[in-house]
Amino acid sequence: MARRTKIYEGKAKILYEGPEPGTIVQYFKDDATAFNAQKKDVIEGKGVLNNRLSEFFMTGLNQIGVPTHFIKRLNMREQLVRQCEIIPLEVIVRNFAAGTMAKRLGIEEGLQLPRPIVEYCYKDDKLGDPLVTEEHIAAFGWASQQDMDDILSLALRVNDFLSGVMMAVGIKLVDFKIEIGRVYDGDFQRLIVADEISPDSCRLWDIETGQKLDKDVFRRDLGSLTDAYTEVARRLGVMPKSSTPISKPKLIN
Repeated sequence: MARRTKIYEGKAKILYEGPEPGTIVQYFKDDATAFNAQKKDVIEGKGVLNNRLSEFFMTGLNQIGVPTHFIKRLNMREQLVRQCEIIPLEVIVRNFAAGTMAKRLGIEEGLQLPRPIVEYCYKDDKLGDPLVTEEHIAAFGWASQQDMDDILSLALRVNDFLSGVMMAVGIKLVDFKIEIGRVYDGDFQRLIVADEISPDSCRLWDIETGQKLDKDVFRRDLGSLTDAYTEVARRLGVMPKSSTPISKPKLIN
């Protein structure tokens, strides 16, 4: 069977032309990158896990009325999503100080913030995805004020959902990033959650022990990334109970 037409290849996913107009097939790779791709590796089974976990989160958001691009999972590594115009911003929601925020502001990592803080980065790998303000966003026309109001609302609703889901299985949602896309129904535009939601795009810590269950395991050489992601999937009931290692993709139907 001939491969679909490739539209785009990023660090963790490949996008192919979908079977119907307005659709895209999103393929999850096993590639792991950190520090703006300065650190790279191939982690067997990572793409399978992220596909299943992103399906779980996107489906949950759709069910509570938060619109996403997700349509359905096609197989172990691919899902069908709605084509959308991606706003060139990474939207970051922080519940606890960690990562670049802790370093930038000299805050102890793990400190609970008085309220969720939403930050924006301009999506450009060559520039290192720099932090930007709403003034930059308005000045360069990346999004309108109405868009920004809607983006903030979407980001906080996603945070409420993810925080609750994670807390229920003993995981602290430290922070996460999402991307937002525009879709058009005639002349009417609306914004939807796009890209993926997975341990690649979240910081997840065990509530009791503080063990990291996200990509910081890879960034900081803290052990097996697939073991960490598998633990998240196991707690959420995404993975079938089995003693077979997750590195075998055949585990997931």
